[in-house]
Amino acid sequence: MGIDTSNDAERVQIEILRRMSPSERLELALDLAATSRELLAQGVRQRHPEYTEDEVRLAVIRILLPEPLFISAYPQAVNIRP
Repeated sequence: MGIDTSNDAERVQIEILRRMSPSERLELALDLAATSRELLAQGVRQRHPEYTEDEVRLAVIRILLPEPLFISAYPQAVNIRP
């Protein structure tokens, strides 16, 4: 799973994931995605303490989307920087 994970630990992690139901794996994936978005938001807040929460949200979206899609979907946010 990662270079800091031993082979034994990786086997245990894989076995735990295999025993989970599809809905449990989906819930885990959604939790990880939410945690990732929150970590991105914290980074934006540190870099841009002047941003409102809406600007933080837009900066996170800008990180996650390809640039042309972001500009097309949020032309009003062209000056928002991650």
